[in-house]
Amino acid sequence: MSAADLDLLKVTATDLAVGTWFNDATDTYPTVVLGADAAKILGVVTTGTQVWLGGQYVTVIGIMEPSALAPELDMGAFVGIPAAKDLFGFDGSPTTVYERSTEQTIAQVRELLPGTVSPEAPQNVKVSRPSDALAAKYAADQAFTGLLVGLGSVALLVGGIGVANTMIISVLERRREIGLRRSLGATRAHIRRQFLAEALLLSGLGGVLGAAIGIGVTATFAAINGWPLAVSPVVVGVGVLATLVIGAIAGLYPAVRAARTPPTAALSS
Repeated sequence: MSAADLDLLKVTATDLAVGTWFNDATDTYPTVVLGADAAKILGVVTTGTQVWLGGQYVTVIGIMEPSALAPELDMGAFVGIPAAKDLFGFDGSPTTVYERSTEQTIAQVRELLPGTVSPEAPQNVKVSRPSDALAAKYAADQAFTGLLVGLGSVALLVGGIGVANTMIISVLERRREIGLRRSLGATRAHIRRQFLAEALLLSGLGGVLGAAIGIGVTATFAAINGWPLAVSPVVVGVGVLATLVIGAIAGLYPAVRAARTPPTAALSS
């Protein structure tokens, strides 16, 4: 249980899932606002429920959303300061002070806070920045995204090499077909377009199949963990387009090689 000021939600940028926060009237009564995790543990989903707190029943008037800046609030049960003094013996001395500053004044405020909060023992005051934790989380997310992009690039490269090898083998195995078509009047441009179209079809089918498997694995993993499924159609489209581009590049050399095959050499092989 913690005594909370009226501005706690504003300072920590935390929203309410249901109910209301304390005001000048409700913070004097035996009422409580529960953090998101505390409400789940207690099984409270609506306001008006009474919970046993500090040796007496208090009425739930609000349930908070998960707090990004101050996740420790999620396990809290908060009462107004006047009620905490009257009902629970709170002496009015805060143990934690939340403060918001602009980026330009953070260093200055950090120096002033210990002496302001505890003039008699400023050395006992620990100042931390939730924004540092958020910055670290963002950096970790960026590193993880970069890792996935790198793995995807390697997969595309391997796929492109596979398409190129498949098309080169196809050219070697179909030399008679190429020679026959050339002898019947097909130009080099016709041969190039044929093998390039085959490379695009092969890579396109692989891209669509890979995207379908990826969506299926993502949906299964999300269902197992109870997460909502979020797949961007733009990302899927870009992935399939990337496979087509890689396939076109990989199939270009085999197509040119097939087009340069002399009809007499192809028919005599």
